[in-house]
Amino acid sequence: MESNKKRILIVGGYGQVGSNIARLIRNEDRTAELILAGRNPQSGEMLIKELTNAETAYINLDESFDLSDFGKIDLIISALDDHRNVLRETALTNGISCISVSELADQISPMVFLSLHKRISAPIVFAGHWQGGLLTLVVKHLAARFSRVNKVETAGLYDPKDPVGPLVTEEVKGFVGKALIRQDGSWLSVESRDHARLIALHDHSQALGYPMGTLDVPSIAAFTDASNIRFDFIVGESIGSSKGLGASHDLYIEIEGTLLSGERTKLRTIVSGPRGNSHFTAVGIYLIAESILGLKGQSVQKAGGLYLPENIVSSDDIISRLSGFGINVVEEIGIS
Repeated sequence: MESNKKRILIVGGYGQVGSNIARLIRNEDRTAELILAGRNPQSGEMLIKELTNAETAYINLDESFDLSDFGKIDLIISALDDHRNVLRETALTNGISCISVSELADQISPMVFLSLHKRISAPIVFAGHWQGGLLTLVVKHLAARFSRVNKVETAGLYDPKDPVGPLVTEEVKGFVGKALIRQDGSWLSVESRDHARLIALHDHSQALGYPMGTLDVPSIAAFTDASNIRFDFIVGESIGSSKGLGASHDLYIEIEGTLLSGERTKLRTIVSGPRGNSHFTAVGIYLIAESILGLKGQSVQKAGGLYLPENIVSSDDIISRLSGFGINVVEEIGIS
């Protein structure tokens, strides 16, 4: 009889994001075998003792990667930068599911083109969205209240007190340079520094946000067809820090349009993860892994192909799911 036990390779698995992903998976599945890999596997020794049924492994993607060293693998999670697409291409070639965490909108085209020339027999998920797709999932949930969406402006606030790892550090540097936005129906590649906007924060103060070309922007366009869409990066004091607690990671979402009732409105929503950026991202990746592997009673996603978080994870109950991970959602509605 074929075993239902899953083997999951997390590359970058003992970093800030990777370790949070591993813990979330272990909380829901005690039998999954976890391989936490990276350049310094000794750094993961304490973590594998905590998790049990886990091991560390050496992987340096700049040198080589031989899948046969790891035996049967059901899912590869890339929790680090893989600019050569080593992990995704290996997964695609060998029929293994894969989730990649870090890429901007202009970095996914090589993999998209490759997929058009290859048969994909397992899910390959682009999850370079902010917080592993959670921002976009919340937007999709909220947008279902509208008959027409005209504008979606989103932002992620990074608190300097947040203890982030190398992966997130690279993300927070990413606003320097070009960014993809949609403006008046046109797709524009703009200089971030020249297109800042003021964003109202939780305490009614304002902060400058700089656009980033995250995958949230084209994803939101696909299911809302809004003419104006952008994601901005903010540095400032988080809700958690302002309360004298640990640094939280906060998302700001504003949707303008016409409700199903026919009223024009602006819906403002704040999503706050009190355990910071890395945990927030890990929750998003966990929900994708849950859908792929059938954890916690989820139906297994068997069809091969390219996926985004919002078409592999249901947005219908995303608010309650986030609440289960300690993530808070507050809405403010103003009819215009």
